[in-house]
Amino acid sequence: MYHKNEDLRVQRTKEAIRNAFVELIEENGYEAITIKDITKRAKINRGTFYAHYQDKFELMETFKEKILSDLLTMVKVNLPNSIAEYKGNSSLKTPYVTAVTIFEYLNKNYKLFNVILNSSGNMAFQKELQKIIWRMLIENGPEALIDEDNLLVPADYLTSYVASAHLGIIQQWLGNGRKESPEEMAHILSVITVCGPFYAAGFKNESFEGKVDGV
Repeated sequence: MYHKNEDLRVQRTKEAIRNAFVELIEENGYEAITIKDITKRAKINRGTFYAHYQDKFELMETFKEKILSDLLTMVKVNLPNSIAEYKGNSSLKTPYVTAVTIFEYLNKNYKLFNVILNSSGNMAFQKELQKIIWRMLIENGPEALIDEDNLLVPADYLTSYVASAHLGIIQQWLGNGRKESPEEMAHILSVITVCGPFYAAGFKNESFEGKVDGV
């Protein structure tokens, strides 16, 4: 029982630190805040902070690692369904499961994700996101969404394009105040990804006619 209570205290302390960190970055920017600011907002002493994190840089890296780990887990869990949907030529009137799950997660953790995207080291985060896209598209054994032998362009350029496009859509949504629901955003992302930006812009392609609703 002691260990359970101790674990609960640790969880609460880390949550207080995380909330304080996110709030302060939103108010003053990442570069401006200090450990003193964090501990004062979280209502803990410096010793308690240093028992969990070496500095604010390690705290930020912890956030990034968690976001990336969660996204990778969601991809692994939901990708088989998305592959089955796509290869079965199912209608895009219903957005892919993976996209819905990811936008629901981002909606729930939007403050944290905004902080990460607006912090220093954002390019490194984007590189890690690109690796996740690579795994999602290609590195999934015989059940991969894409057969690398069939690619018309080099795989690294394709994954770079897809990752940048996905991140751009996410940033636009967050910057607009998340006006669309996760389901609506999943539909938008699914249409652009599967049918292509030119189709989404109104240049119709017969191979997709009747597949998309409202585009």
